[in-house]
Amino acid sequence: MKLLGIIGGTSWVSTREYYRLLNEGVQKAMGGSHSARLLISSVEFQELSVAMACGNWSTVRDALVREARRLASGGAEAIIIASNTMHLYADEIAAAANLPVLHIADAVGSLVAESAIRTVGLLATRHSMEMDFYRRRLGDGFGIECLIPEQAQRARIDAIIFGELCQGVFLEPSRRYVVEAARDLIGRGARGIVLACTELPLVVQQEDLAVPRFDTMAIHAEQGVRFLTE
Repeated sequence: MKLLGIIGGTSWVSTREYYRLLNEGVQKAMGGSHSARLLISSVEFQELSVAMACGNWSTVRDALVREARRLASGGAEAIIIASNTMHLYADEIAAAANLPVLHIADAVGSLVAESAIRTVGLLATRHSMEMDFYRRRLGDGFGIECLIPEQAQRARIDAIIFGELCQGVFLEPSRRYVVEAARDLIGRGARGIVLACTELPLVVQQEDLAVPRFDTMAIHAEQGVRFLTE
């Protein structure tokens, strides 16, 4: 089995789920007592959260590049970034480590395209919704158009993600707010909802929505399992 490096800690809540999903996937694929060969380098997320809030993106990039180099020196053969937003620096991470990065948007885009869906609602951190790196990758690579919530909704969803979900706090009023934002996007023409924050699948379930729900964390983990086992 190959060795997969994970840049984690962004947040620990989703990193824990990645570890579970990757191991469950490997055991299902290979049977017996098989488990995933993983090397995890976990950042201190408070520092990165503050840097992002201040617009100090170079600090974020430099921290991720350092983690990628640590994984490469530890023998990793590819890297998973356990966060949608941190894929902003996927190319820099791949170059610094001289390793392939299993890109979350490629895994998601491929599955959405297989579903013959061409317009999706994108729920994520404010950075992933407002910057174009994620939407552009889905559009250029797979012909998928992304609708995003209104500005006030984007701000509130971002606050829920960083102020609650990343800290392991799950409040029902916040969950309902995110679900209603998804339903608004469906009303605007979205034929699927991409939960492009690895914490959001923990609070938005398929039964909440009238269209397919794309759990980016689970989809990404499946991509990692294929790398490990094929």
